[in-house]
Amino acid sequence: MTAPRGGREWRPAEPVTRRPLIERIGLALVALLFGTLFGGVAVAAWSGGEVFLAAMGAIGCLMTLWVGVLTMVRG
Repeated sequence: MTAPRGGREWRPAEPVTRRPLIERIGLALVALLFGTLFGGVAVAAWSGGEVFLAAMGAIGCLMTLWVGVLTMVRG
């Protein structure tokens, strides 16, 4: 990454703070809910013979659960 034209590096105006624990738990629960829904789509599509849709649902499930874990860990 290059410096802007002024030569100064970009810095945020305020220091970065972590989200409150209750907010992180809530966001992780929402990610868990959507991950479960994507997993259900993957299972239903697989049982119906739709391999591509099953793969997309499984990928969506894994990505959503990954973001939920990162929300709890990184804040």
